[in-house]
Amino acid sequence: MVPVYPACVHHLYAWLRGRPLLVDGAWALLLLMFGLFEVIIDQPGPPDIPHLIALGTMSIVLLIRRRNPTLALVVTLAIGAFQLFDDIPPGLEALAMPAIAYSAAAYSPRWASRTALVGGVLAPIAAMLRWWDNPDVPTTGIVFFTLLLMGPFVIAWVLGDSMRTRRAYYVELEDRADRLERERDQQAQIAAASERARIARELHDVVAHNVSVMVVQADGAAYALDGAPELTREALGTISATGREALAEMRRLLGVLRSQNEGDAFVPQPGVEQLEDLLERVRSAGLPVDLTVEGVPVELPQGVALTVYRIVQEALTNTRKHGGPDVKALVRLRYLGEDVELDVGDDGRGAAAPGDGMGHGLVGMGERVALFGGRLDTGPRSGGGWQVRARLPVRPGEGL
Repeated sequence: MVPVYPACVHHLYAWLRGRPLLVDGAWALLLLMFGLFEVIIDQPGPPDIPHLIALGTMSIVLLIRRRNPTLALVVTLAIGAFQLFDDIPPGLEALAMPAIAYSAAAYSPRWASRTALVGGVLAPIAAMLRWWDNPDVPTTGIVFFTLLLMGPFVIAWVLGDSMRTRRAYYVELEDRADRLERERDQQAQIAAASERARIARELHDVVAHNVSVMVVQADGAAYALDGAPELTREALGTISATGREALAEMRRLLGVLRSQNEGDAFVPQPGVEQLEDLLERVRSAGLPVDLTVEGVPVELPQGVALTVYRIVQEALTNTRKHGGPDVKALVRLRYLGEDVELDVGDDGRGAAAPGDGMGHGLVGMGERVALFGGRLDTGPRSGGGWQVRARLPVRPGEGL
């Protein structure tokens, strides 16, 4: 049965953990008080000054053991040597030595930790050899008593070394988490840059196609200038409209990082007219999907039409990957006058779908929609499944 402690106990423990100097000071004060009682009151005769020096020094060492554990260990070894050579039998100040061994094992460098272990083993042996004077106790009893004295030192050192290992493990976990977070951010930045480069290539193709149309219309207008002025006027109007659209696309293109891998053919990219072909391919792959169109359809700029196509393509790809078995999808395209709204939803797993953390489809959608000044909303549907909703202006950046 797991013990349940009152909340005040947990608060007190947390408060004390945040104030190690106060805790060590309290222990040092207790050691000094009981040690003075032993040296001054409990012993007859004048006070033992060397013993008082050892007691006061060990109390100070106990106070600084966590702030400077290596110095505390060196001073403790010096006090032990001073007691041996000056024939000062150990008293209550020896109770601080296991705590010093723990601090050295937990916080000091490795050499100091090993020195603390060796000192903890040799100190009881030296004390028995120096002050044991009972000839009636057999050798086995002396060995047993010596090992008994070693126990607190060894146990304290093992606990301190375990604390060092645990702390190093936690530091390694934090470092690994930081590295993974940095790598995740770098992957997201790389994905965004790659998507921007892809958009730039596609917009370049759109602009190149528009310029090609303008050239063809200009040539036709030149031939029809004398014999068919109405055709010439119509061709010039087409050139004007196409030029405005090309300039609007070019403005957006200037704000996007361009990939160095050029060489693709300048061909028109898919748009709204190719959505049905896309859905047929999706259906043939095993995903039932329906398309509904609301409002009065208008001709979209090729960049906007391409964005609509890519969003549908990416959303349905995510549905196939994460939607689960027997999932169905619905694509709604709404013409709202100045804007066009796209809604791609499914009835799959939604937020419960497992992810591998490697996909950047939503990043690409956001880049595309932001490029045209639109808005993108993605997330679980209220009735289950996932939904991607984008709203794009029909004529972004139009006008000169």
